[in-house]
Amino acid sequence: MTVRKSASSANATPAKKPAGKKAGKAPGRSARKPAALQLLPPAEITEIFARFHKVDPEPQGELEYVNAYTLLVAVVLSAQATDVGVNRATRGLFAVADTPQKMLALGEDVVRDHIKTIGLFRAKARNVIALSQLLIDRHGGEVPADREALEALPGVGRKTANVVLNIFFGQPTIAVDTHLFRVSNRIPLAPGRTPLEVEQGLLRVIPEQYLLHAHHWLILHGRYVCKARKPECWRCLIADLCRYEPKSTPG
Repeated sequence: MTVRKSASSANATPAKKPAGKKAGKAPGRSARKPAALQLLPPAEITEIFARFHKVDPEPQGELEYVNAYTLLVAVVLSAQATDVGVNRATRGLFAVADTPQKMLALGEDVVRDHIKTIGLFRAKARNVIALSQLLIDRHGGEVPADREALEALPGVGRKTANVVLNIFFGQPTIAVDTHLFRVSNRIPLAPGRTPLEVEQGLLRVIPEQYLLHAHHWLILHGRYVCKARKPECWRCLIADLCRYEPKSTPG
């Protein structure tokens, strides 16, 4: 979720204003402040998640794993990579190393060779080996069900911790990736300038009965329907509730 800003010229010399005259407004610029973003009322937010639930009552993530450890490794590897690409790499890796002990026995070079098709594979291989060692040293080789302990592991940030806590340990966390961030701001459910703002906002407004699966519904919706460049509004099941304009059409 990187925002690129283009640099403007810093060396241009500003023209002098005529003496005794005040600078006027830029042509075409309205003095009105932009209207505040219209937030959805609680009843409409509830309806959104009721529809998601009706269509997909038990949504599943797309990363492949066999236990808490392989889920953790897969999520670490998924940063700046697609789930499809990660799965392609980890099938062979997890077939020979599905515990921290087995991963350490493989060694960094072999791990790196397994995941070399994934972006940032060198740094990720180092992190996988380092976190495997810490899991053994600090947690008896088990993945902790604790945010602070997870975030203390190499390569594990808040989003990764939230994914593991949600998927494996059944905690109602919200892992804000680029898809979820976009969807939350577009609808808008819980607009925010940072992933943490969006996460905290969603935790406040999503009805409790839908919190456990909200993370998956929103990510999958953003990945396959509410796409970045051209959202497919014509097939969106919540288009009538979404405030995003203009709505896109097929073709």
